[in-house]
Amino acid sequence: MEALLGGLGLFVLFFLGIVLLTVAWKTIKIVPQSSVLLIERLGRFHRVAQSGLNIIVPFFEAPRAVYWTNVRPGLTSIDLREQYIDLPPQPVITRDNVTINVDSVVYWQITDPIKSVYEVADLVGGIIQLTITGMRSVMGEMDLDHTLSSREEINSKLRMILDEATDKWGVKVTRVDVKNINPPEDVRITMEKQMR
Repeated sequence: MEALLGGLGLFVLFFLGIVLLTVAWKTIKIVPQSSVLLIERLGRFHRVAQSGLNIIVPFFEAPRAVYWTNVRPGLTSIDLREQYIDLPPQPVITRDNVTINVDSVVYWQITDPIKSVYEVADLVGGIIQLTITGMRSVMGEMDLDHTLSSREEINSKLRMILDEATDKWGVKVTRVDVKNINPPEDVRITMEKQMR
C-alpha cells in the first residue's frame, strides 16, 4: 500500500512538473532584436511585445501568427529589418505592342507592424501583385526604345506607386530596381541589325 501511494505521489509530481513547464513555455516569450510580436487577448489585439523578455498571460493571450506569401506559415515574430522580394520575369506589353519580359527587385521595410498584419491579409503577396501591376502600368505608357533606355525613371515611378499604395499597410518601399528587360528574340535581332 505504501509503495502504491509513493508511486502515485511520484506520478502527481511528474504531472505537476509538466503542467508548470507548459505554463512557463506559454508565459515567457523572448523576442529577437529587430522583431516584434503582436499579442492578442481573447482574439483581439492587445499590445506589441518588443525585443527582449516578455511575459504574457497564458491561455488568455497569444502571439498573432501571420500567413504571408514566401513566409513560413504560422510565423509569429514580425521582422522590422529591410527585406527584399526578387520577382521572376513578368511579361509586359509596351505602348508599341511589344511584349518584353521584365524582372525586378523590391526593397521594403515594415514601419507599423499593427497595420501590416491587420490592414492586409497577405502583405508579401500584396506587394508582389502591386509591383507586377505597377510595372505593367508604367511600362505600358512607354515605347520599347524608351523602356530600354530609362531604367532610373521606371524605378522611381514604380517606387512612388508602391510606396503610396503600401503606406496604409504600414510598409515603406525603399527601393525598386528593374534588373533585366528582355525583348523577344526577333525584336532583339532586328535592333542589332539596325544598330549596325
